[in-house]
Amino acid sequence: MSQMPQQAAVPKCPSCEEPLESGDRFCGACGYDLSVVPARPEDSPTLAINGAVPAPDGVDWPVARDSDGHGHPAPVHAAAELPGTDSGGSPLPPPPPPPAAPPSTPAAAAAPAGSPASGVRFDRPGEPDEYPLQAPDPRLTAEQAPAAAPAAVPRQPAAPAAAEKVCVACRAGRVDDDGYCENCGHAQPRERDHMEQESGPIAAVSDRGLRHHRNEDAFSVGCTALPDGARAQVAIVCDGVSSATRPDDASLAASRAAGESLLGALPRGTHPQQAMHEAILAASHAVNALTDEPATAREQAPHQNAPACTLVGAVVTAGLLVVGWVGDSRVYWVPADRATPPARLTEDDSWAAQMVAAGLMNEAEAYADERAHAITGWLGADAYELEPHTASFKPDRAGVVVVCTDGLWNYAESAEEMAEAMPPDAADRPLHAARVLVGHALDGGGHDNVTVALLPFPAPPQGAGSA
Repeated sequence: MSQMPQQAAVPKCPSCEEPLESGDRFCGACGYDLSVVPARPEDSPTLAINGAVPAPDGVDWPVARDSDGHGHPAPVHAAAELPGTDSGGSPLPPPPPPPAAPPSTPAAAAAPAGSPASGVRFDRPGEPDEYPLQAPDPRLTAEQAPAAAPAAVPRQPAAPAAAEKVCVACRAGRVDDDGYCENCGHAQPRERDHMEQESGPIAAVSDRGLRHHRNEDAFSVGCTALPDGARAQVAIVCDGVSSATRPDDASLAASRAAGESLLGALPRGTHPQQAMHEAILAASHAVNALTDEPATAREQAPHQNAPACTLVGAVVTAGLLVVGWVGDSRVYWVPADRATPPARLTEDDSWAAQMVAAGLMNEAEAYADERAHAITGWLGADAYELEPHTASFKPDRAGVVVVCTDGLWNYAESAEEMAEAMPPDAADRPLHAARVLVGHALDGGGHDNVTVALLPFPAPPQGAGSA
């Protein structure tokens, strides 16, 4: 805000030193304009240097209030030492004395005289570093009571029990029922986003991929013994149909039912090919049972299809390889001797396969069509007449059986491409090889869920030949 210039109150003319009278605007002797003389400041602040404030010469300072009479101020009092009053002028009650430290406190007993107590921050005296812990339960005995932690040690998150899930981010917090870490709050990946399993010489890996919001694949692997004591290896891989309702539940139910059926039938002496046929029927019944959902669920989504999935499986014994499938998941044979050509052992139940079988298109043209992956066979209540496919083979050399969904073979479609993507030591390190194949699909784009199971096929006894 602007202000008008103020008249200077000076006893003498600044120009000719003649005395002035109060209210003069100009000097009566020389005519000097007194309005240009700056006004005298109302105070004279002085900066202290090394704590001493020199008094200007010629100034008679009054005696400081509450001083000792010689210009020295009285001692400074703390705020708590001065009497206080409330808004009505009545004295305030004195503050209660601080509680005495218990004589059994180790920190207080060990602290030397004059030293600060443990657990107090020196930059903010009087403020404890941590709030005291709750008093121990008097019902506990001395042996049952937990030992007191040192006051100066920062509190650490409680380690989760052995049976509890540990956070994948901080590796310290417990995961709650909602899937979040109680320590850092990190959301945990869902269990089926990435799955790995080894069962004897068999290994399987399943991954959600890079584009899907959930993993709709499932697998089941296991080993059992035939009546003669020979070992049998079993692998089932299922791919949920995304356009159907609850495809993840369908693939999980089918893989479990088929795996349990095979592991139960083979030890009883059922021929592996017959056992595979029965396993596919058991998987179909399990998927059909998923349609028995509450009426309210059907009312909320009346136009959705019934749960559905595809299935492919393999049984490996000492000299026999049996495969079975419904849908477009596949089985490949990759010999240990890479000089020997690999082979695909299944035919897709798909639009593209039908076009090729009918001679209307070659394989390259059919699989380049947008309708190529439309399946013509699946497991589910609204499927056409179920026709399980089974086949038996007797390889004459060692190799690896690859059981996979289209999430993998889309990036290694031919048998030669699958063999090239597989590590040469797959028979000795099946889990590592399965991880490599899944990584091959993810590196290619990971547009779909990826699942693969590997079953090493042993070499036949010396002198045996192919059937």
